[in-house]
Amino acid sequence: MTGAKKAPVGRPRGFDADEALERALLVFWEKGYEGAGLADLTAAMGITRTSMYAAFGNKEQLFRRALDRYTEGPASYGELALTEPTALAVASAFLNGSVRTTTRPDAPAGCLGVQGSLASGEAGRPIHDALVEWRTAAEVRLAERFRRAVDEGDLPAGADPRRLARYIMTVANGIAVQAAGGASRGELQEVADTALRNWPPV
Repeated sequence: MTGAKKAPVGRPRGFDADEALERALLVFWEKGYEGAGLADLTAAMGITRTSMYAAFGNKEQLFRRALDRYTEGPASYGELALTEPTALAVASAFLNGSVRTTTRPDAPAGCLGVQGSLASGEAGRPIHDALVEWRTAAEVRLAERFRRAVDEGDLPAGADPRRLARYIMTVANGIAVQAAGGASRGELQEVADTALRNWPPV
């Protein structure tokens, strides 16, 4: 006998939860909520299903955590855009941020908030609804910022803040879809530039 102690049997191997969540985010970003199977997620995260459930809950809870991480990371350009000094600068920063994020060389093409809800069946309805709320909240914040611009005289008195916000969100969502379809960053930047050429479109 050597006297060496054996490691406890059945003890889960430690893992970096932050890194595992980042990897899960990339899987959801690439495959969408329904397209990302548990096998895909656990393989990418390097953990077992048991460890995943223990650390993050079920697949829906994991996706919501991944969406929060996406919002605070790759999609943070949305909140940053609201701090720009003029409505045009806000719109430019928002669309330019959309172009950069949806065409990152180190991440899947497109937007998690758009990709995640595509082809959503009944099982994915809660996530579909959550992503609709996520996009709507961004539009509401844009509208509030544009309302302030009207009040400050930065936008014409007749400008409709809600319509402008919906316009910017629609272009941004279209950029995401085109990016997922293979459009290049340069091509999508041209789209963003064209959308802002006659700002505001009233």
